[in-house]
This record gives sequence, structure tokens and C-alpha cells, in this order.
Amino acid sequence: MEITYFDSILTHYSNHWEIEPNYYLWDQGPFEQLSPEFRILEFAPAGKRRVWAYATCGMSKPQDETPVELHLFSSEKDAGLVELLTVAAYFHKTRHRLNLWHTVNFGRPWRLDSCCEHGYISLPYLDGPKLETLPFLEDIIKFYWLIPITQAEVDFKKSEGIDKLEALFESSRFDYLDPYRKSLI
Repeated sequence: MEITYFDSILTHYSNHWEIEPNYYLWDQGPFEQLSPEFRILEFAPAGKRRVWAYATCGMSKPQDETPVELHLFSSEKDAGLVELLTVAAYFHKTRHRLNLWHTVNFGRPWRLDSCCEHGYISLPYLDGPKLETLPFLEDIIKFYWLIPITQAEVDFKKSEGIDKLEALFESSRFDYLDPYRKSLI
């Protein structure tokens, strides 16, 4: 039996994070424009990973030029992240193909009163190359980390470049799990 695209992605995440996820579909708004198989996966903390992980599954299709899936982390279980990742997937499908180093406007704060209203697509530094790349048939699926950031940080990236933004993240040792963190700019 041939393994499906959806099953390949699910297995890749599950093997890497060593736990089976819960599946979610945010069924508000124009979600029906996404693939019928599209889901958000929720991985509870397990093993050495002490955070919740939320990940797209089926955001891209194998025939896309660069198939991409996104994940983000949370210090607590947060159903609102299902909506945020669905919005990013919808933008990817209908407006502009997302890829490494892009930013996306969430259309609302990460959490109530958070100044992080955007996401920055980065390499999965916390998980490394083993998570980043999955061969599928004749394609390579890329798995990137969506980091919630502020408008000022988006503007800094645009004016100063990706390298300076990432150097700022590293030097400040910012808490990527804190939705209420102050802007670094």
C-alpha cells in the first residue's frame, strides 16, 4: 500500500516528537478552500520536549514547487494556535506561497493582549535538520518553525535583513514561548 502525503507528514512529525498527536480542523471562515485532508496536529509535551507543538499537516501539496509545513510551540495547550496555523495555511494556499524567511500577518494577536501579531518562518533550530527535510516520492517537504513576532520586528527584518533579525533573537535570548514578551525593537 502506498503511503499518502498526509500520512508521510504525520509519521514524520510523530517519529520526530515521539508521540501521537491530536487532530484539529478549524472550521470557521473559508477553510474549505484548503485541502480536504488538511489538519492541525497538536503534540503534547513528551520526552525531552517540555512544550506543546502545533503543526500543519497538508498545508502544501506534493506537486507544489516547494512543499512546506509549519509548526510553532507553546508553553501551554492553546486551541487558538489551531486558528493561527489555519490562517497561515489559507494565506499560503490563496494569496502568496510561504517559504523560509517569510513573514505572515496573523490578523490578530498571538494571544489576547500579545504584541506578537505576525509570524516569522525560520529554520527549525530547536529540532534540527532531521525534522527540517522529508523526502516524499520525487519531492522534498520542508518543515519550518513559525515564530510569533511583533510588527516592529517585521519592519526591522525588512530594513536590516534576516541575518540581523536572527542575530538579535540570539543575542537577546528572547523567550519564544512568551506571548506577552516585549518587542526586541
